[in-house]
Amino acid sequence: MNKNTFTTVKLAKGEMNVYDFGGIKLHAYKTNDFIDDEVFIVEKNGKAVVIESPCFFDNNKELAEYLENVEVEGMLVAYHGAGATFLPDVPKYATQNAVDFSKNGGGKALIDNFTGAFGEIFDSSVHAITNVIEPGKVTIGGIPFVIKQTADAFDVEIPEINAVYTHMLGHDCHSIVAGAGHADGIIAELRSYIKKGYDLILTSHYTPEDLKDAQTKIDYLENLKKIAANCADANSFKAEVQKQYSAYSGQNYLDMTAGFFYA
Repeated sequence: MNKNTFTTVKLAKGEMNVYDFGGIKLHAYKTNDFIDDEVFIVEKNGKAVVIESPCFFDNNKELAEYLENVEVEGMLVAYHGAGATFLPDVPKYATQNAVDFSKNGGGKALIDNFTGAFGEIFDSSVHAITNVIEPGKVTIGGIPFVIKQTADAFDVEIPEINAVYTHMLGHDCHSIVAGAGHADGIIAELRSYIKKGYDLILTSHYTPEDLKDAQTKIDYLENLKKIAANCADANSFKAEVQKQYSAYSGQNYLDMTAGFFYA
């Protein structure tokens, strides 16, 4: 499936890009919120599984209305634990480390920061996980998934559409990179995607991408390490990265990356 082969449904705030694989569909919801969230819905035989949750109240309402004509069998809550007013009665699935991430770890810190930044339009309530799952195969609503635990939460393989969901990629935007070691970890993961030959890579903050995008990100990360090795401080690092990647979005992520490299 080509990443650009979809039909678009315009919504009041966001938009839905629908990929039709025949017996199964992928709905990629572009929220157009302040943090560029993406939410994914895998639909088969009138049943659906949601991957991640929107976290602004208007998006919660908009997406719930879009899903009124399908039976939502479950939601996989990995890196985005906020937004618990969205589909409150649907079973919520997560690994234990993802639960901890949202309640006590880095995910909670992000939720607290977003609450301070956006105020009452942001749904800071955290989804209550009803089904704690282990890494490996899990079937929800007749759709098989493969759960891969990560340092913070978990990634999701969707075998029937040859796709994988992970937190961040973004081939032409900066990412949060917590130092050279973290960069090497991301590179290894992206190389595994290329080796497995996924058609689509789904992420929380970008439209679906492909293996060419994965290679672009690998090249960026390798160069990021080289730039860091040749810069004395965070300001010179950021200036050089901005010079070489002037068209990239995500300046706030670059600021965070500089903070990690020059802690």
